[in-house]
Amino acid sequence: MKLFRKVLIANRGEIAVRIIRACRELGIKTVAVYSEADRESMHVRLADEAVCIGPASAQQSYLNIPAIISAAEITDAEAIHPGYGFLSENSQFAEACTRSGIVFIGPRPENIKVGGDKARARQILKKKGVPVVPGSDGAVKDIDAAKKVIKRIGYPVIIKASSGGGGRGMRIVETETDLERAFNTAQKEAHAAFGNGALYIEKYITDMRHIEVQILADHKGNVIHLGERDCSIQRRHQKLIEEAPAPGLSDRLRKKIGEYAVKAAKALKYRNVGTIEFIVDSENNVYFMEINTRVQVEHPVTEAITGVDIIKEQLKLASGNELELKQSKIRFNGHAIECRINAEDPDTFTPSPGKIEFLYVPGGPGIRVDTAAYCGWTVPSHYDSLIAKLIARGPTRDEAIVRLKRALDEFIIEGIRTTIPFHRRVVRSERFRKGRFNTRFLEDF
Repeated sequence: MKLFRKVLIANRGEIAVRIIRACRELGIKTVAVYSEADRESMHVRLADEAVCIGPASAQQSYLNIPAIISAAEITDAEAIHPGYGFLSENSQFAEACTRSGIVFIGPRPENIKVGGDKARARQILKKKGVPVVPGSDGAVKDIDAAKKVIKRIGYPVIIKASSGGGGRGMRIVETETDLERAFNTAQKEAHAAFGNGALYIEKYITDMRHIEVQILADHKGNVIHLGERDCSIQRRHQKLIEEAPAPGLSDRLRKKIGEYAVKAAKALKYRNVGTIEFIVDSENNVYFMEINTRVQVEHPVTEAITGVDIIKEQLKLASGNELELKQSKIRFNGHAIECRINAEDPDTFTPSPGKIEFLYVPGGPGIRVDTAAYCGWTVPSHYDSLIAKLIARGPTRDEAIVRLKRALDEFIIEGIRTTIPFHRRVVRSERFRKGRFNTRFLEDF
């Protein structure tokens, strides 16, 4: 098997630690890059080499393409793993790596461009027979064009940024009275966040679940899926809790969603690791939503029920190897749930950076914690507030919940506020225990 000799990780925090561990198990040397604010971070300590790429500002460090490419060149790294966030879905970064003779560990730039242009992805997949939410056939140029689409599909609608993500450039519109203001606000927000103000419109499905499918694809066009995840528990379109498999789906529906995901990946000529995201409504209609061209924060729940190391598979595929895994050989065992532990107030979700005075991480049967935090570490205010991922696995969903409750009660982080108390409340709620939730779960919680 071909493998890289040395990989640079263009990221920080728990995902950088996760990638370093996968590389170490494969015998690959690692290079960490870090900002001045992350000088004492765990990923810097664990990597074989480390290079400072700039001051605390992400724009001057983790988003600084020339600095990252230079770090790879001076350390003779053959490839760069972007993790998630930052430059992971930046096609210009992927192209810059290629021009510099460095392998980008992810999909091709063309895949990233299509994934980043959600309106275009909808068009492509609609033509290939993958169902999409009723809406515009691409971006809408102005209010008048938006009104024509809405006249056809009816209110309520959701306006989305074609290049969007994380809920930015997104507005729900209930009546025509609110349309112009929502359209203009979404356009300005999208332009500010993504440098592209293009918007598209979809029918807003009020009672829906957010279901995504993990896919793996090699350079010869072989594609498999690793089952679905339910990511419906969200706040402002930001995922908070994820689980696999999705509760309450029939075997027939699971099979259909997996087949749609593989069909979508093949239609897009996708390569490496990715996620195809769907909406499932109250009548179990399935609609394509978007494709994420990177490893997901919630990938551990899929690893827990399949036994597949997704990061290792990324590294193998990027090294030029064909998929060794066959769809018929993938087995799904048990149930897994992930809670994102953020450095935030558990009631207001206001960021809570600062020094961790005491840290106790839970363990025991079925418990996994992915984190870069340690006692004495100062959580910086410059980046995403995610500090740990708690994953509980059990032979059944009920057993996974029991273990998750225990682990949340054991998890102690002092010195800063975290979302642990919020997760304790959610997993003890009757609606969560019974799997009766959708994307509006927290509105009534």
